[in-house]
Amino acid sequence: MNYKKGVLLVNLGSPDSPAVGDVRRYLREFLMDGRVLDAPWLIRFCVVYFLILPFRPKDSAEAYRKVWLPEGSPLVVISKKVREKLQARLDVPVELAMRYQNPRIEKAIDNLLEHAVDEILLIPLFPHYAMSSYETAVEKTRTILYGKAPSVKLVVQPPYFDQPDYIQALAVSAQETLDLGYDHLLFSFHGLPERHLKKADQGGNHCLVANNCCSGNHPAHRSCYRAQCFKTVEAFVEAAGIPRGKYSVSFQSRLGRDPWIKPYTDAELTRFAKQGIKRMLVICPAFVSDCLETLEEIGMREKESFLEAGGESLDLIPCLNEHPLWLKTLENMVAEFLSPNQSSAERKYD
Repeated sequence: MNYKKGVLLVNLGSPDSPAVGDVRRYLREFLMDGRVLDAPWLIRFCVVYFLILPFRPKDSAEAYRKVWLPEGSPLVVISKKVREKLQARLDVPVELAMRYQNPRIEKAIDNLLEHAVDEILLIPLFPHYAMSSYETAVEKTRTILYGKAPSVKLVVQPPYFDQPDYIQALAVSAQETLDLGYDHLLFSFHGLPERHLKKADQGGNHCLVANNCCSGNHPAHRSCYRAQCFKTVEAFVEAAGIPRGKYSVSFQSRLGRDPWIKPYTDAELTRFAKQGIKRMLVICPAFVSDCLETLEEIGMREKESFLEAGGESLDLIPCLNEHPLWLKTLENMVAEFLSPNQSSAERKYD
């Protein structure tokens, strides 16, 4: 049977503006997601409404103002440009949505349905599997689509953390900054609570049980964010020729008091500066588009901390953004989806 196909890109999202009210609205939707703050609804409600929303929106709004572009949030602006450039390469309709706020998944699906599509390729713009990013984007899209058009097939692009063309795009896009020279390269991934890793371990007896649980290959790694991050690093350093001993891995953006994946980026940057590392490079492979967490958290706030601790320079390697090889990676995903030689079941990721 021949299907008319379409493509849906989904990223995380941003507030509509850096105004406190818009930031509060974004944080409320984001943090009330049970896959982000994975506590029972009543506890989640109390934490969000009484401990976070009265205070955090003001600070977050100030941070957003530092990176806001004339056209809007960097994450949304860059994602829209990626959609436009990908659309120019393809003959099937391509839509963009954010998991939280605008542009809405509902609107993107409506636009695809107007093209009378029978099958949609969902590409979560998250290279690694995490319940608070990849999984929530997939499940939200599935719920909305099947509520509107139950007969339309949804095919989900698997995580591509070590996919060769993604790694090549990452390495080539970083080369210009790497050529500037550096003492140390820090791979800073977005952090997760350790409990998220344990929940994603379907066998329940592997993740964080041993210090080397992310080494080698194990069925649990299929949904293990931490293991996938390390595999991205392994593939990148080989592709880019990074000398052993000149790089390390850390995790940023933690929230709350529960233990998150270690080591923490802020602590690592301070430690390296005090140990005499002068020229630091930081790359954030968990993000395909520059956003608050890369531009403000690393490029401004953590850079300042590194310099105050004794470092001389900290340069942020840009995300993939609109790099031609990233666009080619996305184009290849769509080409595989359109290929008549593979079934939807073979491409679907559950």
